Amino acid sequence: MSIDGTILDLADSVVNAEFFGRPPVSRGEQSAFPQARLVALAECGTHAILDAVIGPCTTSEIELSRELAGRFEPGMLVLADRGFYGFRLWEQAAATGADLLWRVKTNLRPRHLETLADGSWLATIIPTSGPGRQSTTPLTVRVVDYTIDDGRDNPDGYRLLTTILDPGEASAEELATVYSERWEIESVFDELKAHQRAQRMVMRSKSPDLVKQEIWGHLCCHYAIRTLMVEAAQHAHRDPDRVSSIAALRIARRSVAQGDFSPSATWPRQSGLAPRHPRPRPRPTAEPRAATPVKPPRHQTQGLKMARQTLPPRALATTPPRARNRHLNP
Repeated sequence: MSIDGTILDLADSVVNAEFFGRPPVSRGEQSAFPQARLVALAECGTHAILDAVIGPCTTSEIELSRELAGRFEPGMLVLADRGFYGFRLWEQAAATGADLLWRVKTNLRPRHLETLADGSWLATIIPTSGPGRQSTTPLTVRVVDYTIDDGRDNPDGYRLLTTILDPGEASAEELATVYSERWEIESVFDELKAHQRAQRMVMRSKSPDLVKQEIWGHLCCHYAIRTLMVEAAQHAHRDPDRVSSIAALRIARRSVAQGDFSPSATWPRQSGLAPRHPRPRPRPTAEPRAATPVKPPRHQTQGLKMARQTLPPRALATTPPRARNRHLNP
């Protein structure tokens, strides 16, 4: 599971701007459209969005994620970027029984307790700021430090915190490999915003309640398509990541557009509706129109005009067709 946030452009209405707000841009100005912030929890393997929170763009991702973190469940392994870490949020999420694997900034200094055989180490964390932080009960975490050799002289360092304290359950290398799956949620947002909504870059609803309803409609549609993709992948014994989301979306749109509904003669009785009364007289039909005369091609009319200009009037009436052709093509 991965948690992350994104923003959505909304219709430019007064009530949307008052409720959701506009983000600031350069030179003290504001964005052209109001924006809503969406924080979602998605499965990395299936790209299915299982839960989400919608709020104004003026509310931070961490604030919205507090509501989402309270709905974590045991058995989940939740991945998060370094922008989400905070002691209170970590404490709340860990209390649900879900396992956490979050990236933190390298300047975070947990208190070292023990170095483990795989190179990771146990440590304790406390709040970095706020009143009474020294009296707060510390939490024990496992720290994984590593770098990725991508050919650069100074590769970026990664520091992960996890609630999985036993290296036998998951080694440091396995945790570093699993964290790379966090980027799958970025693909989820791309599917939702760039492909499913197509060219509708701005939500059409002009009131906050309808905006939320429209966003939830897109989320439900995305979940339904992803469910079909998983079922198709299981039937073909393939990884769901190998199924094209764009192709699945096109198939879904085509099936909906070509769907037909042909009620039978018993449909009114089955639906509880009264049968339709017969017409007292036949429906009037329009009479067929006369065929429109076809105009001759343009090159024929131009040739006729040239003949009238080059030949005398009597020659047009008495000269046989072959002679006319000789006059027209000397």
